[in-house]
Amino acid sequence: MNGTYLLVDALFLAPCALVQALTWRNRPRGHGVALVLAILGLVVLTVVFDSLMIAGGLFTYAPQRISGIRIGLAPVEDLAYPLAVALLGTALWNAGPPTCKTSLRRTGRGRSVARPRGEQGR
Repeated sequence: MNGTYLLVDALFLAPCALVQALTWRNRPRGHGVALVLAILGLVVLTVVFDSLMIAGGLFTYAPQRISGIRIGLAPVEDLAYPLAVALLGTALWNAGPPTCKTSLRRTGRGRSVARPRGEQGR
């Protein structure tokens, strides 16, 4: 168990987590739940498709460079990339202008209308 890939993952994930933390205060309502669901979905897809590709012989991992912990056939180190995508993608969304973040409200006629985030309490 060398863990070389774990070190690379840590160096890769640290800036993503930092950007997420810096933009957290600008998050829209429900962001935390959406982030967790996105991470879970991406991890499940990564495990399934990595396992299929590894089983099909498309690629392998050097055993001396991974921790040896696997979910399916995918080494746990491979899950850093979907985690980084979810953290960085949502952080970039949070950093965008507030007019991008809208919520839906119901009108009296049963249709939904998008309103900017700042108008939710009116």
